[in-house]
Amino acid sequence: MYIRGGILITVDKERRIFKDGGVVIENNRIVKVGKREELDKDYLHHSDIVIDASRKIVMPGLIDLHVHMAQAMIRGMAQYVRLIPWLRDYVWPLQGHYTKEDGRISALLCMIEMIKSGTTTFLEVGISGRYGMEGIAKAVEEIGMRGVLGRHVMDTPGYALEENIIHPGLVESKEYGMKEVIHMYQRWHGKHGRIFIWFAPRTPGAVTIETYKEIVSKARELGIGITMHLAEVKEDLEYFKKKFNCKPVEFCQKIGMLGHNVVLAHVVWVDDEEIKLLAKTGTHVAHCPSSNMKLGSGLTPVAKMIKSGVNVGLGCDGGPSNDNYDMIEEMKIAALGQSLINMDPKALTAEEVIEMATIRGAKALGLDKEIGSIEEGKKADIIIIDYWKPHLTPMLNPITHIVYAAQGQDVDTVIIDGKLIMKNRKILTVDEEKILEEAEKRGLNVVKRTGIKPAINWKIVE
Repeated sequence: MYIRGGILITVDKERRIFKDGGVVIENNRIVKVGKREELDKDYLHHSDIVIDASRKIVMPGLIDLHVHMAQAMIRGMAQYVRLIPWLRDYVWPLQGHYTKEDGRISALLCMIEMIKSGTTTFLEVGISGRYGMEGIAKAVEEIGMRGVLGRHVMDTPGYALEENIIHPGLVESKEYGMKEVIHMYQRWHGKHGRIFIWFAPRTPGAVTIETYKEIVSKARELGIGITMHLAEVKEDLEYFKKKFNCKPVEFCQKIGMLGHNVVLAHVVWVDDEEIKLLAKTGTHVAHCPSSNMKLGSGLTPVAKMIKSGVNVGLGCDGGPSNDNYDMIEEMKIAALGQSLINMDPKALTAEEVIEMATIRGAKALGLDKEIGSIEEGKKADIIIIDYWKPHLTPMLNPITHIVYAAQGQDVDTVIIDGKLIMKNRKILTVDEEKILEEAEKRGLNVVKRTGIKPAINWKIVE
């Protein structure tokens, strides 16, 4: 496959941008990167597939470092409340009524949305047994994405100082969760080089220290990662202070959950000392600005973290807290949020934000030698953005245009692992229309089973 022409943003070690670039893919690897006029000689007439990228931007596929796929089917159902009542009164009851087929269809719905807005790799951060992890893994295999699937583990049904608030439909034993992680690891981890299994323990308040330590030990033994929500809301600070007399990151240090194989999500309520500890241990952070803003949780001090040496990636979070899975939109919100809280338009540059959505995300997943940039030898996860549109023309600054002006719907073509997954905005691996119809039916049925109504203050005429 030969992609010729267009503006090629490599995010390679030299951060090169080719004004008229070319990329050659053989099997699932990038074998040549350079100027179109030079590559045309050898590849224009000798490639099975030639993609004309003139008037387009070619760049690495985006990496969503914090995704709840099960929540795609319930967006719009939890509004105008803070995190704990948002979970307790809306999201958990809705998800607690899922069937395994609901979980599979919601995952497919989410992945279609991610692909159509340029995401090629994701970290799913909370699969419950109720959602059917086997079916979700098969869905990732079928659609062709690169996915890291985090399986929930818990042993108490609480959140922070709030006890017994997790919906009964989501309560599981530690033994059940641990057993499925190991089963899925043995069956799926590393399959096709695209599917990976991680631990995703629930938030402190739902997991005992003993179980956390067991997870850390097992992850080290298997050589896999751990992801967990941390310090998302101010209530988390109160919980750690009252129960453990420490700060959130200090708690993670005590249980051994810091290091290169750990991605902590949100990490809003931390101080300078904790940021230094994250940097020192090589622990990664997933920043989710839309979710944090919508739920009134605060904003992660990303600019300070990056300057301190913390690797920070970007995540869209879930359907009811964002309310989309569009990483291009998330890049803009991330940049604007840091300008606002720092009162400094230079706090987080467009270049840094693109790094967060590509190579920094890859590093957090331990995949930066394989993906996250367009370089010879790496796997071919590439997106092509059509800029021949009023909001992107003239193309004076491709970097800031991507972050501040582009939209997810500008993504025209998606290549994952060297395969065309979307071309001219048509998904090639699954039947999008059929999945939309199924998601519509199933989403309405979940809402009907729970009896929860969407928060609409105006009169609806049936």
